[in-house]
Amino acid sequence: MFTGIVQGIAKIVAVEENKLLRTHLVKLPKKLLPDLILGASIAHNGCCLSVTHLQGDLAKFDLIKETLRITNLLELQVGDLVNVERAAKFSDEIGGHVMSGHIITTAVIYKIVKIKNNYELWCKLKDSIYMKYILCKGFIGLDGISLTIANITNNKFCVYLIPETLSRTILATKKVGDKVNVEVDFRTQAIVDTVERVLTQSKISVVK
Repeated sequence: MFTGIVQGIAKIVAVEENKLLRTHLVKLPKKLLPDLILGASIAHNGCCLSVTHLQGDLAKFDLIKETLRITNLLELQVGDLVNVERAAKFSDEIGGHVMSGHIITTAVIYKIVKIKNNYELWCKLKDSIYMKYILCKGFIGLDGISLTIANITNNKFCVYLIPETLSRTILATKKVGDKVNVEVDFRTQAIVDTVERVLTQSKISVVK
């Protein structure tokens, strides 16, 4: 479980390519190191990954085929930066919203609007089927950041970013055409899926 409040930015210092497996060696911020052990969960751009090797502030993470298919992590190279957050404890404050670290798809940045201290990010989902989970004023996770959906137009949605978010995350470095990982709010997904299932069952019963 994660809170959607990014705790730091980490640099990828090595990438190892294997058959259907990719390993990232990441230099972690020092504040993420206390009590860090093998098997611990750390979100990379919102994607939950497990520590497989640890030496000082360097940690390895394995990315399997499915992770590489769904997320933007396949595109990362040595020197690239990622948003990182350690798994939340039950005593932690949920400053964003509860997130699982399970990326459902990616979105392409369609448009960026900058007006003084206001930063508007418009995104288009890779898989439009998931737009049913995108609700105005609802939660969404983009690259591990808990954000509020400000506007929706057709198959595109918009979020607003405050200066603090831009300074603490990698979103300030993103440009039009870049991909971001998307995690929809699991509560919204559960409600939408349940309602759809009930309506489908009702239609079947009526036909019978």
